[in-house]
Amino acid sequence: MTEAPEIPLHMRRDGFGPAEELTRARDDEGVVRMMTPFGVPAYLVSRYEDVRQVLSDPARFSSARTPFGPSGQIAADEQEVARMRAGNLVGFDPPEHTRLRRILTPEFTVRRMRRLEPRIVEIVEAALADLERAGRPADMVAHFALPVPSLVICELLGVPYADRAEFHGRSARLLDLSVSMQQRMAARRESRDYMTGLVARAQADPGEDMLGMLVREHGGDLSTDELVGIAGLLLLAGHETTANMLGLGTLALLRHPDQLAMVRDDPAQAEPAVEELLRWLSIVHSMPPRMTTADVEVGGHTIPADSLVIVSLPAANRDGTFIERPQALDITRGAAGHLAFGHGVHHCLGAPLARMEMRIAFPALLRRFPRLALSDPDQQAQFHVFGVVFGLKTLQVTW
Repeated sequence: MTEAPEIPLHMRRDGFGPAEELTRARDDEGVVRMMTPFGVPAYLVSRYEDVRQVLSDPARFSSARTPFGPSGQIAADEQEVARMRAGNLVGFDPPEHTRLRRILTPEFTVRRMRRLEPRIVEIVEAALADLERAGRPADMVAHFALPVPSLVICELLGVPYADRAEFHGRSARLLDLSVSMQQRMAARRESRDYMTGLVARAQADPGEDMLGMLVREHGGDLSTDELVGIAGLLLLAGHETTANMLGLGTLALLRHPDQLAMVRDDPAQAEPAVEELLRWLSIVHSMPPRMTTADVEVGGHTIPADSLVIVSLPAANRDGTFIERPQALDITRGAAGHLAFGHGVHHCLGAPLARMEMRIAFPALLRRFPRLALSDPDQQAQFHVFGVVFGLKTLQVTW
């Protein structure tokens, strides 16, 4: 029998929040040595201000110089890794990162996202109807949390929604650290092959979706490999993160019924509730690793040049120096300044879209099912404990 791998320190949880040993590392030392799942030692940075320092300084904490390819594997075939890295914003530093981000930023402005709002409302309502048709009890993840962002990103990118089961399966393998490296690399290659086909179709007949726009307006500035990489990154990030926030956020509210009632009954509470849930849950354990380009001091510790650095977003977002009562979920405060979307030049490009989807979806769910409850109040939550993105495997609800 194959022994289950150990959960890396930065991914360890105790319920919704960081595990005790991660909290202790933040409060006692701030910077500690850890071993990555790939056998490479790293420095873990976990205090709020220290994490901001790392993420604010791409010159000394490089995203491009890490030894990892896009799937987290140690680079073996440099040519293949270069092709897979192409267009992947999270794997570049300025000025290359700046060039790619400048092309994409206009498509993710708050103003542009607001144009999508009526369609997102329709998608949410359709998913709620599907959840109701499923009958009680129903899996809220399968019928609501996953379909809503999947359909939104499919329409935005021009990806056939009929292909969702395939890309969900590939995403699950790619983001699960308990899956072998060979399987994860196979999923990466399959995903790339799929996106290559979509890009080819867009190049032959560009539509009105984002991929068509990129081909029409930036076809001379972006290589085919870059188009494939951009599309793949947006598809992966666009459904995995928001889907896990919707599932985990619903469970968090069900366990805090007074705050659930506020979100359900007061439209003004939706926006601050989303921000506090983002902080409190911090579903992305860490931004992609950085590599130091020189000796650098962080939190009173010297990290040598050419060292791998990992930041803990859940620990930073529950740092008492950042926010009062950090362990408490309090949707009335809004949690301005949280790091759930990262910080600095790599701050999540899709944050306006994710915020809009959650601001619409949470109140709509709770109004449609005002008596929403766990089908079994004693059920143990089934978390993706090895997932690069933290979330729930399933959430059985009744109403």
